[in-house]
Amino acid sequence: MKKLKRLMKKYFRICVIFLLFASFQAISQQIQTEESLIQVGEELIYDVSFLTVQLGTIKIVTLPDTSYQGRKVAHSKVFIQSNPGIPFYSLKAVFNSLMDTTLTEGKYFDANTKENSDDWGFQKIIFTQKSGSQTENGSIVRVEKWYNKEKINDTTICSKEKVIDGSTLFFLSRKLIDRKMNLRIPTIMDLSIGDTKFYFTGKIEKIKIAAVDYPVKVYYFDGKAEWVALYGLGDKFQGWFSCDAARVPIYAKMNVYLGSINIELRSWKRRGWFPPKF
Repeated sequence: MKKLKRLMKKYFRICVIFLLFASFQAISQQIQTEESLIQVGEELIYDVSFLTVQLGTIKIVTLPDTSYQGRKVAHSKVFIQSNPGIPFYSLKAVFNSLMDTTLTEGKYFDANTKENSDDWGFQKIIFTQKSGSQTENGSIVRVEKWYNKEKINDTTICSKEKVIDGSTLFFLSRKLIDRKMNLRIPTIMDLSIGDTKFYFTGKIEKIKIAAVDYPVKVYYFDGKAEWVALYGLGDKFQGWFSCDAARVPIYAKMNVYLGSINIELRSWKRRGWFPPKF
């Protein structure tokens, strides 16, 4: 009987050590993934096209971590520029996003947008996590809007779920791209919240882009955006991200007012990185 007890104690200790080791491995892997994704100075430039028409460019820049409300946060900026050769339409936009370093929570977002005029629109979104046992996973989102320096809206939106912005969504999808799972994420766009649905397949494919002379090894996923953004962006989408630790978005297909547009990686600045060869 005593021998059995000793064996049981030894077995229990082994199980505890194994669980602690597994937990440490999971945490280490998560930290490694986030550190691999967030590289200060990363600059990704994409061509946006419809059929053979060049609509414009998107540039995404990762800036040094900063502090917001006493907490360390990741920082990114997005620059959107329409093609000057397109008649009767012009767009310039700069998005500024602060997010939790786990890449799962938006903290602050602002957008400067100029569309077909010399007047700039400005929007600011502040995220506050609810407190209390029944609402701890929810969000309070405050949205303020200005046009030509005149405040035109101040709205507070309460959600029973955690809400993130589009820039945070970009990094979160990179973090999860190798998983096999379906995910629904409440996302704030303008003055409303809609779901972003991801269908991560873990499927590995190859894709060809003009920036390199070889097929790129990528993860494939698709999904649906139940919200509307610039250009009428929303509805179904597909994505192909690099099959490596960086998980850089290589190519995407998204729906806008015109129809389906293509977003293709044109150039990049990322230390020690090249698109992985298939």
